[in-house]
Amino acid sequence: MPATFPAMLSSDLIFLRPLEADDLDFLYALENDPSVWGVSDTLAPVSRHVLRQYLDSAAADFFEVRQLRLIICDTGSRAAVGTLDIFGFEPLHQRAAVGITVQREFRRRGYARAALALLVPYARQVLRLHQVYCTISVANRASIQLFTAAGFAPVGVRKEWLRTAQGWQNALEMQLLLQQGT
Repeated sequence: MPATFPAMLSSDLIFLRPLEADDLDFLYALENDPSVWGVSDTLAPVSRHVLRQYLDSAAADFFEVRQLRLIICDTGSRAAVGTLDIFGFEPLHQRAAVGITVQREFRRRGYARAALALLVPYARQVLRLHQVYCTISVANRASIQLFTAAGFAPVGVRKEWLRTAQGWQNALEMQLLLQQGT
């Protein structure tokens, strides 16, 4: 890890880094995995051309584009294992949504938990957010447990919010207040 890498975005298990031009193959594999389409509102494969254009514009300022995608990397191997997305940023209300995707072969190893543990102080101290939130299918027990363990609390259920191959599913809304009363 470079000496200039922010300590706030690293732990013994992972580090979070911005997108780089050579992430094309990783993103192509991740975005075209049908097992994650249900949680990413995607129904079709994404081309390399579209992803290349996305990477070309990914360095834009968070406060301008209102989203940030960080790559979750294993500290030991430095391999990219997933993504942490902060999106839907609302400057007036100082809130943003959070999404995490970990490649299938790296799931259940603590990467997502470690990424959320790094996100919370970063969102509070650097991005100066008041709160972060997520929307999770009620059928996705692993994600519900993950976000609950990170301090997110359920605040409501959206009925028949997500259309899946199995039919309509309810979605659980969860939030974490980062700075209460400010």
